[in-house]
Amino acid sequence: MQARTAEHFILMNATAAIFHTPERPLELTRVPLPQLHDGEALVAVDCCTLCGSDLHSISGARSVPAPTILGHEIVGHVVDARGDVSDVTGQPVDVGDRISWSIAASCGGCFFCNNGPRQKCEQLFKYGHQQITNDHPLSGGLATHCHLVAGTAIVKVPESLLDTVASPAGCATATVAAALRTAGSCDGQTIVIHGAGMLGLTAAAMARSRGAAHVIVTDLDTNRILQAAAFGATYPSLDGLSELTSGRGADIVLDMSGSPDAMESSLDILRIGGCLILVGAVFPARPLSMQADQLVRKMLRVEGVHNYEPADLQAAFDFLTETAGRYPFAELVSREFPLDQITEAVAYARESGAFRVAIRPNAIPTNS
Repeated sequence: MQARTAEHFILMNATAAIFHTPERPLELTRVPLPQLHDGEALVAVDCCTLCGSDLHSISGARSVPAPTILGHEIVGHVVDARGDVSDVTGQPVDVGDRISWSIAASCGGCFFCNNGPRQKCEQLFKYGHQQITNDHPLSGGLATHCHLVAGTAIVKVPESLLDTVASPAGCATATVAAALRTAGSCDGQTIVIHGAGMLGLTAAAMARSRGAAHVIVTDLDTNRILQAAAFGATYPSLDGLSELTSGRGADIVLDMSGSPDAMESSLDILRIGGCLILVGAVFPARPLSMQADQLVRKMLRVEGVHNYEPADLQAAFDFLTETAGRYPFAELVSREFPLDQITEAVAYARESGAFRVAIRPNAIPTNS
């Protein structure tokens, strides 16, 4: 497969796989390219990986405004830009640049934009979660083009990174960067990670790259625990935690599983002064049962992390670039599909249990 040129993209309408309801298949639809305003850009989508939340939306397990274009783990090339469009470092973004961008764009003027956290902006625009409007008809990755609004955090992607490695950075990798920033220094720490999905494996690799002494990854799937070794996990179970830490317990626990049982048990395995970072609990579940005196007497810190700051996106790409070849992130994308096979792609992602499946909206046969 090969990508079309920027000149080819800009002459065409877009094609998008539009989601209406779980009972209605994604529909390929022609969409006129939008008129750009100052600070906006149009991107030709090279690759979009299907996140677990995309599959939950399609199945109806997760509510999303509709009609919409799903997909928020995206990498592409700029084909048009208007006014001042810059990346997170302040460098101008030009036509032809290979970029990725934040899952959400902030208005820059509300309470949360001024006081933090910016990802909770009162006027938040979320890619892959936005209802289609006339002004913004292309706001997701399951389309040939995506319309970037002003306030989007943009990162230029090195050509050395494969599309399949770069795409998940806009969700999984950047979220992990936010979680570890919140937790504090990994250097010399013993870290337990609940959940060996994309988030958990990424967290293991990033923690080790930041100097963690020991990383233990737990999961109900034994095969995933074994796979975690390739991503920096040093011990296959919690059995050795006490010996590793002279009975103190873990310095940091990251919950990527969303399991109430895992979150509750985390308090028992943390050392005095340790911290628990909750990331995976993004769906309603039973209430947690935690003893307040345990939190107080052990002086534990518990924080939730949802999405990320612009600097976390840059940190995600810095990590992937610096550790290229050290961890097999490309292997986590099992298959690639063109956009016109989106139904088959979704079915494969559900049935295979793959970490990620990639969609290539602008791929064309090599003999074209």
